[in-house]
This record gives sequence, structure tokens and C-alpha cells, in this order.
Amino acid sequence: MIAVTEHKRVLVIDNDDDTLDVMNEALTFEGFKMTILSNTDNIFPDISVYKRDIIIHDYILNGVNGGEICHQIKNTATTAQLPVVIMSAYPRVINYLGNYGCNAFIATHFDLEQIINCINSLTSAKQPSHLC
Repeated sequence: MIAVTEHKRVLVIDNDDDTLDVMNEALTFEGFKMTILSNTDNIFPDISVYKRDIIIHDYILNGVNGGEICHQIKNTATTAQLPVVIMSAYPRVINYLGNYGCNAFIATHFDLEQIINCINSLTSAKQPSHLC
């Protein structure tokens, strides 16, 4: 088990149930407090209700551009400081479409240690601004 210094609260949004199951099981096992959603029509009530330390979401959600969700989060005063990680099965998408202000981009076929290190790094920094 990789050491987690505190119980970090993670919100994961993805429309792939298999990805959600893997993320939930693996990160819960590692000590993270997980909230998983298969979709969101409006991210702000979800952020308010779940009070997470970091948001990880897919780039392509049901009818919603995940990059636009990130852009909304990063351009709203009450949520701009919240770290956002965009995941995609198409890692080149971030090169062509921009990062929308995300703090990190991870290919969907991630290594568990990579995602844990990314979460720990982004939730520990005061002004996270790097790609994991």
C-alpha cells in the first residue's frame, strides 16, 4: 500500500462504469474517501454537496465536454483553487484542444501509483499547476 498522509477526498466523474469501479476500489483501498458519479449536468451542486479535495473526470462525458467542465471550475471564484485532473483514453486530445486550466492530465490507462502520487501532489500544493 502506498502511504497517504491523510484521508483525501476525491470526486471522480466518468461515464464508463468499469473505470469508476476500478478507481473506486483501488483508491478506497489506498485510503482515499471516494465519491463517484457517472455523469453530472451541473458540477457546482456536486462540488458543494460532496466537498472534495480534488476532482478527476473524463474528457468525454455523456454529451458534455469534460474540458469545458474544467474551464467552468477554474473560472469560478469559489472553485478556482480546486485541483482538477482530466483523464482520457485519447492522450493526444490535450495537445490539440488545450488543457482548459486543468492541473494534470492522465491517460485512462494509468498506473495506480501514478494516480496516487498525482492526487497527493496536487492536494498538498498550495498552487498546483503542473501536469502529473
